[in-house]
Amino acid sequence: MLELLSDFVAELRTAGLPVSMGEHVDAARSLEVIDLGDKELLRVALSSSMVKHGEHLETFERTFKLFFANRDIPDDVRGERSPKAESPPPDASGPGSPGDHPSAPEVAEQVYDALKSQDHNALRASAMSAVQRFAGIEAGRPVGSAYYLYRTMRHLDLESVQQRLSVDLAPPQASTLDQRIANDQATERIEAFTDLLEAEIMERLLADRGVEVMAKAARRPLPEDVDVMQANREDLAHLEKALVPLSKKLAARLAQRRRRRRRGPVDIRRTIRESLSTGGVPIDIRFRPPHPSKPEIVVLADMSGSVAAFARFTLLLVHALNDEFSRVRSFVFVDGIDEVTHFFDECDDPTEAADRIAAEANMVAADGHSDYGRVFTSFVERYANSLSSRSTLLVLGDARSNYHVAHAETFEYISRKVKRVYWLNPEPEAYWRSGDSVIAAYAPFCDAVLECRTLRQLETFVMELP
Repeated sequence: MLELLSDFVAELRTAGLPVSMGEHVDAARSLEVIDLGDKELLRVALSSSMVKHGEHLETFERTFKLFFANRDIPDDVRGERSPKAESPPPDASGPGSPGDHPSAPEVAEQVYDALKSQDHNALRASAMSAVQRFAGIEAGRPVGSAYYLYRTMRHLDLESVQQRLSVDLAPPQASTLDQRIANDQATERIEAFTDLLEAEIMERLLADRGVEVMAKAARRPLPEDVDVMQANREDLAHLEKALVPLSKKLAARLAQRRRRRRRGPVDIRRTIRESLSTGGVPIDIRFRPPHPSKPEIVVLADMSGSVAAFARFTLLLVHALNDEFSRVRSFVFVDGIDEVTHFFDECDDPTEAADRIAAEANMVAADGHSDYGRVFTSFVERYANSLSSRSTLLVLGDARSNYHVAHAETFEYISRKVKRVYWLNPEPEAYWRSGDSVIAAYAPFCDAVLECRTLRQLETFVMELP
């Protein structure tokens, strides 16, 4: 069991969960005092020991199912602390039975009877029968569990089963409320049975391929490690939800870091005064009270094409941390440039502000294709007064300028007017100097040009802002 737990922890770490050695030890100790036959209790014990962030819970649950949820605990591991789980009764249509395979209506009727009676053994037997009959699992075939689940559910026609259940669960002359309750109960039972089907399919795939192969196939990046440039709509929605807790965590850490700066410059006058008691030897050095500075941020964000998703998340994060900076001014561009700071000032919800920026900002001045040289020239002409020696300039973009003139001298002029310049590029570094990229022309005038493709990289950058 400890070896299985070690493999489980190793997979969690591979998936990105920060599981320490102490948490691994705590999880192992919890196994000594719980009923190992109770899978729900085992799940709670392990998650309590190793999961520290809510956004990591989905990865933990998925990995737990692979390693524990579909495995029977051996008798020698159970000991006397746990009674052996009751096995489902043998079923003529179960896997490996020599009898004829039942037809689809017969299996559906078997499932309906089990759902109506809520007999757990009958439900497990029905799930085994349905998977054996309809999933069509082939040994060695590299197909995911979702495909086999879809095939099984398509043949069972669970929608019709659910409708029958809703009718049977409702009392005679049911009111609207009674019918709604019956519908909810039927839905819950169908969802629970779907979980049994998925567990049965997973158990068979694990027996065929092994847990390591299945874990690798099921592995997904954590929200903070999702590549924004490759994210689909569902991933982007998860990323947007992850921004709220991330911004709060970063704000707390930034404030804490400033509080820790307890020492300002040496106070010569107080130091000399204190040294009078030691004959003029400055043994006790005195310091002036610190005055932690908050950086003034100016953001230039490329909103063209797929880069727009990355720029959107960065703008949302920067403005969510607005209280941790002395001032934030934001500008968006394609081949024209427009200030959008007022959108964030007018909207309480930063997401609403980002939606308004996409719809209302005047970012196009010519043909609507990125032109960094034109944008920087226009920025100097219109907004040069927004820059000062206290400003930190953040440029968000891939520096793909569609073979237009770079006007590097204009960017050099901008860099001289500010304290620091950071360029966050969402493209892989290997692509930076290929094709129409002009990043090489601007890089000499930046304090750092950083690859920034994920929320984790963005978090690291924000925490390192001086």
